Amino acid sequence: MHPLVPIAAEDYGLHIRLAYATPDNFTGKPVYGPAAGCWLHAEAAPLLRKAAELARPLGLALRVLDAFRPSEAQWALWAHTPDPEFLADPRRGSTHSRGVAVDLDLLDAATGQALDMGTAFDAFTPLSHHAVIAIPAEAQRNRLLLLGLMNAAGWDFYANEWWHYQMHDAARYPLLSDSVLGAERMMG
Repeated sequence: MHPLVPIAAEDYGLHIRLAYATPDNFTGKPVYGPAAGCWLHAEAAPLLRKAAELARPLGLALRVLDAFRPSEAQWALWAHTPDPEFLADPRRGSTHSRGVAVDLDLLDAATGQALDMGTAFDAFTPLSHHAVIAIPAEAQRNRLLLLGLMNAAGWDFYANEWWHYQMHDAARYPLLSDSVLGAERMMG
């Protein structure tokens, strides 16, 4: 039995739009296959549920843009854009490939509209860093709101990406390939 559990939007009270299952990502093409699902390590899943619960009374919803990313996908992303400021070198391994990281943004729960975060997801620019003040004040507030929700739910953050959160001590979890999912594989 593998350590990953499926994350279903209705079970967690959040939205899921896996960017790498669509061409709407920095590579311009799908990285995951058409059967890709949202998965997290069994120890990370309750932290995501807690963050979604904290957002709900504020009229907000989390939208997951990426979660478990097989090592094979990390290699594909790195082959396209080997930028260590924004992508983990697959030789070291990504926290996504351990199933203990999630990329996400915030939505207005009533309208489903994304909140302004100052940059797009996966914008490989210094403006994507946390604590940037060269973005509109509303976007700064939204980033800090996401940071607060995720931190209160037990997540750590990556300073270069406002959208990336991971479990504390993430390196202790093993790297996982697509084969861990068996028939329910992420890669095409």
